[in-house]
Amino acid sequence: MRPAPALLVLLAALLLAALALGSARALDAAPAAFAAPAWWSALALLALLAGGDALALRRRPSPRLQRRLPASLAQDRWSEASLRVEPMARPPRWLQLFDGVPTELEFRQLPQRLRLAPDQAGELRYGLRPRERGAAQFVCCEVLLPSPLGLWQARRRLPLPDRRRVLPDLSRLQRGALHAAAPGLGGVGVAVQPRRGSGREFHQLREFRDGDSLRQIDWKATARKRQPVAREYREERDQQIVLLLDGGRRMRSRDGPRSHFDHSLEACLQLADAALAQGDALGVQVFGAARDCRLAPGKGPRQWAALLDALHDLQPGRLPGDYLGAAAELLAGQQRRALVVLVSNLCEEDEAQLPQAAAQIAARHRLLIVSLREAVVERSLRQTVNGYNEALGYCGAVEHAASRAALHARLGAQGLPVLDVAPAALGPALLDRYLQWKASGRG
Repeated sequence: MRPAPALLVLLAALLLAALALGSARALDAAPAAFAAPAWWSALALLALLAGGDALALRRRPSPRLQRRLPASLAQDRWSEASLRVEPMARPPRWLQLFDGVPTELEFRQLPQRLRLAPDQAGELRYGLRPRERGAAQFVCCEVLLPSPLGLWQARRRLPLPDRRRVLPDLSRLQRGALHAAAPGLGGVGVAVQPRRGSGREFHQLREFRDGDSLRQIDWKATARKRQPVAREYREERDQQIVLLLDGGRRMRSRDGPRSHFDHSLEACLQLADAALAQGDALGVQVFGAARDCRLAPGKGPRQWAALLDALHDLQPGRLPGDYLGAAAELLAGQQRRALVVLVSNLCEEDEAQLPQAAAQIAARHRLLIVSLREAVVERSLRQTVNGYNEALGYCGAVEHAASRAALHARLGAQGLPVLDVAPAALGPALLDRYLQWKASGRG
């Protein structure tokens, strides 16, 4: 409990009056006979009122609150939340609310003051923006209550537990956008590949149309119908994709507010969204992260929910990823041939393990290796060298880029495709490779 501004103003007024009375006596200017008794009476009255007001505030019940949040929060995206004050028969004239927002969330429009009417609810709205994925744990809400006479204010912490998942921003995902015609892929930066007309699942027979290749003609059906009949194909379904995601310490590198691991996770979810919409089975394995994560390939909405549940709070670890261990675990658990997408931030220290691990995986599966670039290295290569320290940084960037290119060349010599891409462009690049793989008709 603390004194309100009104009580401080009254005390200041009494103090000034006391100074005036004291100054008058010091200057031998006798004040009115009733001045001193009136001052003491005013002080006694204020003390009595303040004591009674404080007691009334202590007995005043706390308001009942209800927090309303979205079902989940999106990383780096503003969401609206609200606090509702339940109706009260004798509410205070106003109250001030400040929600106990977790430290990893930004907020705006807090605190707020509400004016209440008898038997009517009050509500305030405010904004939240999570900076990190994971679980946002709300514990309490702070309420500032005035006393009936407005002489005191009490700050109370009311327990109001709540928990929400913070997911990657799923608004950039286009669910079901990768159907056979793929009309909307240009909007997400994916290059639509031309249809080959072969190497995919047979769908149906139809009339021959302009633009169809001669290879699509079904000659037996053409002879029966006595007019050209073409075979129509669709992308093969029921294929399997495994996302092998490095969660080691190098994935903690940041290009802007988000880490390489965050970019990779969002891109993997974009690919998962497209693959599940196409009827393919998708699984994920994360190695080197703060905790182990492996989800066997599956299909449909349940698999999508399982992916979000498994990955939303996953954070990169502090040790390098073990490629050989990850390959052994993958080969032990994935018996059916699949497209394996290995996402990592490659550098020269991977020379000892990665080529061997990649060869083991490629012997049984189709492998795509994704190598994330570091923006700080690219900036160092482009900047003008004006001093000794800048020269050292430039030489280090050149050496890093050369060793990285040598590793890419060694993997390429083994017949392993390497996708060298900036983290921010990873999502469209993966979707493009997925389309190429589907169009090629090879498992």
